Amino acid sequence: MSAGKILIVEDEETLLEVLRYNLDKEGYTVVTAADGIQALNSARSESPDLIILDIMLPQLDGFEVCRILRKDITVPILMLTAREEEIDKVLGLELGADDYMAKPFSMRELKARIKAILRRAAMQSKPGGVEGGVLRIADLTIDLGKHQVSIGEATVSLTPKEFDLLAYLAGNKGRVFSREHLLERVWGYDYFGDTRTVDVHIRWLREKLETEPSKPRRLITVRGTGYKIEG
Repeated sequence: MSAGKILIVEDEETLLEVLRYNLDKEGYTVVTAADGIQALNSARSESPDLIILDIMLPQLDGFEVCRILRKDITVPILMLTAREEEIDKVLGLELGADDYMAKPFSMRELKARIKAILRRAAMQSKPGGVEGGVLRIADLTIDLGKHQVSIGEATVSLTPKEFDLLAYLAGNKGRVFSREHLLERVWGYDYFGDTRTVDVHIRWLREKLETEPSKPRRLITVRGTGYKIEG
């Protein structure tokens, strides 16, 4: 039985084969792509559980691939880059990547991150200690069972992590949570990222849920503390 399907997008043939070999040994079904166009086609036709996406690619770079995929696909994306500039990480997260690794990296750490990402994606229990049902805050409706969000009659498309963050805050309406707390409870104690990940996801949610994202009325920043949701 496969541990999950992983799409590896990497144009460096040697690294691609190393990744394929090691992940195949772990029980994953592995599909590959060597450029950005192939990546888009494979992501849509293969329905992978995770995409490992290099940034430096022919045709379309990884940033553009991530941006396009995030319009209609919520599969977790782990980005790889040979560069370590902070802007790479921030841009990758802003475009919708779930995690980020700089080359060179150890195969052990990569496997650990893959397992953590897939485990979080597969979790059925809902954040905030709520196992099912519907949360309503003013005209915002969060269906925990169907993983659907709507404002009035309009459906709002969220990535899995955006949904988890929103559901956790909504399940604890009015309570203020620090970025560290949200990382632990929503991303999991084994998440390798930093607190800016929370800020990025809050910004995405505001763009989708707020009439004026620069003047939020739902997702509130409590200066020096963290975030809360109000209705």
